[in-house]
Amino acid sequence: MDSDPSPQGITGTKRGTLVAVVGPSGAGKDSLLALAAEHFQDCPDVHFVRRVITRSKDAGGEDHDSVTADEFTTLQAENRFAVCWQAHGLSYGVPAKVFSQLEKGDLVIVNGSRSTLPDFRSAFAHLQVINITARAEVLAERLEKRGRESKADILRRLERSAFEIPDTFNVATIDNSGDLHAAGKSLIQILENYRQA
Repeated sequence: MDSDPSPQGITGTKRGTLVAVVGPSGAGKDSLLALAAEHFQDCPDVHFVRRVITRSKDAGGEDHDSVTADEFTTLQAENRFAVCWQAHGLSYGVPAKVFSQLEKGDLVIVNGSRSTLPDFRSAFAHLQVINITARAEVLAERLEKRGRESKADILRRLERSAFEIPDTFNVATIDNSGDLHAAGKSLIQILENYRQA
């Protein structure tokens, strides 16, 4: 992981936007982010963050930087994360290098966590939230197909899917219950709007 200690806030007159893409497990965040990353791949001012996670590299899901729990604790102590949190028995971190990208006025997109949005707001001066949703029956079907969890675990995840984002955040919502590419177009359009703002 690159060394880039975290400053306490963003300085300078030109500040970029941090977009936190959130939503329940099974909503399709990773798939939509992959479509958006492909669309913006030739745009040097748009960055899709690789999170640091205490999960094996070959565990499936998003492309991430895999570390052990001890390595994560060391990185955290060295202020190498802009934001970090724990969920589902894992630790997640957003590398502090995003601050330098934002200071240039760039658009930075990260797969976030709804429960950690207050920490995102504290860390980033210009925060936008995109909430990816899907109907409960769609979430259940997708989680079952993953084959990673028991029925009881899936039911607990579905209970958490009802988590409401406070209306104090700037939130755009995309329903990804149906066609993935239609939802992907909606995400790309929203990101284009943030980029041009």
